[in-house]
Amino acid sequence: MANKTVYVGMSGGVDSSVTAALLKEQGYTVIGVYMKNWSQDLPGFECPWKEDYQDAKRVAVQLGIDFKLYDFETEYRQKVVDYMIDEYKAGRTPNPDVMCNQEVKFKLFLNAALSDGADMIATGHYARTKDGQLLTGIDGNKDQSYFLYRVTEDALNKTLLPIGEFEKPKVREMAKKLGLATAEKKDSQGICFVGKVGIREFLEQFVTTEKGPIVDRSGKVLGEHDGAIFYTIGQRHGLNVGGGLPYYVIGKDMDKNEVYVTTNLDDENLWLKELEVTDVHWINGAPDMGKTYSVRTRYRAPLVNCTLHTTDAGTVSIELEDPVRALTPGQSAVIYDGDLVLGGGIVI
Repeated sequence: MANKTVYVGMSGGVDSSVTAALLKEQGYTVIGVYMKNWSQDLPGFECPWKEDYQDAKRVAVQLGIDFKLYDFETEYRQKVVDYMIDEYKAGRTPNPDVMCNQEVKFKLFLNAALSDGADMIATGHYARTKDGQLLTGIDGNKDQSYFLYRVTEDALNKTLLPIGEFEKPKVREMAKKLGLATAEKKDSQGICFVGKVGIREFLEQFVTTEKGPIVDRSGKVLGEHDGAIFYTIGQRHGLNVGGGLPYYVIGKDMDKNEVYVTTNLDDENLWLKELEVTDVHWINGAPDMGKTYSVRTRYRAPLVNCTLHTTDAGTVSIELEDPVRALTPGQSAVIYDGDLVLGGGIVI
């Protein structure tokens, strides 16, 4: 370890702080790096990047390690933010954290660090790597492997994820024992790059929307929405229609600017036993088609047994043992074999 240099992505949070501390303890030469991905303030919300940068720097000083800032703001805007906005405009619900890991942390950051003299990189993700494979984190409540399924085998071979071996309370405990400046800092909430601002408030800064009809199964107009872009499959809150049974979003038409709803919790559009994914990425090569695996269709959703089939269109069809609620186009379906992450794709 003594002659291995690791660049640790330090976000100013407790997880990446402990990551840096553990690797230093293990004998690596550790360099802390803050990635400046987003700095724009939004109306009513101040971007916390300066505070996060200072917190990361404080921890680096405490640990006695060198500290750098990498500015990826331009690339981040193109690769993550523009992608996210385009997906919402198309009526889909993307996962910007997945794209951030694919394009920024495990591509831009990795390449910049290696060019700078690093042998490896490390992040504060709750997941594990072994021989270029991605494994789930020990803490089932915090496991973040879902967000990492698009990382390549080559990148994983050069990545360390030390806190994936621990449960979150233990990580907090270690931070307190070490007296780290971030030991009591709350986990960040909201979109990965804009702190506490919600997705709706964020989108309103970049897209113009028009009100339109909310329509039930019979074609009856029940009310008015603020813009179809803001609604996602399975959504219940924020519709402001009815007064009796709650309504759920079951679809939308972006061209007509219509949102479709139902009060029927068993509606066929809410529960599906089969889904199709495109833009498929397998970490260590394609798995066996027809064999039973498990799939997670959103972060923290329960795993469901499934079988995979390739289609003539080059997509992958995923047959589910049990129906899954509110499958949403644009989200990721991630395939697991026990605690091994095989890969996945984007729900069509």
